[in-house]
Amino acid sequence: MILALALAMAAQSDTPDYRNTANWLCRPGRQDACAADLSTTVIAADGKQSVEPFKAATDPKFDCFYVYPTISLDTTPNSDMVPGPEEQRVAQFQVARFAKNCRLYAPVYRQVTLTALRSVMGGGTPAIDRDKAYGDVKAAWDDYMAHDNKGRGVVLIGHSQGSLVLTQLVAREIDGKPAQKQLVSAMLIGSSVPVPVGKDVGGVFPTIPLCRSADQAGCIVTYESFRADSPPPPTSRFAKGDRPGVEAGCTNPAALGGKAVAHAYLNAGGNMLIQAPAEAWSKDGPAVTTPFVSLPGLISTECVNKDGFNYLAVTVNADPADPRTDTIPGDIKVGAVTLKDWGLHLIDMNVVQGDLVDLSARQYRAWAKKR
Repeated sequence: MILALALAMAAQSDTPDYRNTANWLCRPGRQDACAADLSTTVIAADGKQSVEPFKAATDPKFDCFYVYPTISLDTTPNSDMVPGPEEQRVAQFQVARFAKNCRLYAPVYRQVTLTALRSVMGGGTPAIDRDKAYGDVKAAWDDYMAHDNKGRGVVLIGHSQGSLVLTQLVAREIDGKPAQKQLVSAMLIGSSVPVPVGKDVGGVFPTIPLCRSADQAGCIVTYESFRADSPPPPTSRFAKGDRPGVEAGCTNPAALGGKAVAHAYLNAGGNMLIQAPAEAWSKDGPAVTTPFVSLPGLISTECVNKDGFNYLAVTVNADPADPRTDTIPGDIKVGAVTLKDWGLHLIDMNVVQGDLVDLSARQYRAWAKKR
C-alpha cells in the first residue's frame, strides 16, 4: 500500500504543470504558434491570383483543444517539454486557421518522437512511453476544464498520434461522463476510429456516433486520406478495423453524406515539418509568396469502402488545358520511393481544412441550439 502510494505520488509529480503557460503551445490572447501568418494565395482555374488575408474571430463563442501529430525531432524516445520549430510549424499548418471560429488551446506533451518512429520502422525497439504522452494530455485537459472551459462548447482536434491520444481521452474521460455535455465534436484525423461494420456508433465509443450531418453536434469526424488513383495497399496500417467485425470510420468533411469539391489550404512549399521553396502551382503565373495556397475546384473528396479499407479518396481534378498544376504534393517518400501505405498522411488535414473550419462553426451552432 505504501509502495503503491509512493509510486502514484511520483507519477503525479512528474506530470507537467499546465498552470504554467510555458507548457502550452497555443493559448488565447497571446502571440504564439497559433498566431502565425495564414495568408493564402488563391489561384483560380484561369490562373488569376489573389491574396486572401486571414482574420481571427474577435469574440469566439467556443473553444478548440488541439493535440499535434508525431513531429518532434528530439533524439529521445519521448520528447521534452520544450517545443521546437517543428511543433511551432505544425500548429500553423494544421490548427491555427480554426481561430476564425474558436479559442485555441494546444498543450505541449511528451509525445513519442519522430526519431523513435523512424527507429521502429527500421526494426528498432526504442523505449517509448505512450502512457506518458497520454498522461500529459489528460493533465492538460483537466487543467483546461477546471480553469478555462466555464461551460463552453469545445471541439477536440487531433492528427495521427494526437488523434490516438484524443481517442483515449474521449473514451475514458468524455463518453458517458459529464464532460460529454461540452463536446461540440471530436475531429480525430489520420488514425483509425473503429466502428462496427456498417454502423456509426459502437466500437471504441459506446455512445458518441460518427458525424453524418453538418448540423449534428456531439459526434466524431474521422478519416485517413489516400489518392483516389492510389488506394491503400494490403500492407497499409491506416483506414482499417483493428479486429473482426469492425472497420475504420470515415466522414468526409466536404460533404458528410457523399462526394464534393473540397476547400483545401495547402502549404505553398515543403510540408508540415519543413519549409521549402514554393511549388510550381501555376505554369505561367508569378511564384507564390504566401505560406498557403488554395486552388478552387481542383480537389474533390469522398469516403470509399473497398477491399477492407474505409478511407477518404482524394481526386485531383486536373485540366491540362488550364495553367494550374495538375497534381499536388503530399506523399511520404524515402528518397525517390513513395510509401503508398501512408497515403496522403502529411496533408490529411489540409486537403479539407476550409471544410473542417466551416464545419466546426456549424457544429457549434447545432450544439448551442440544443443547449
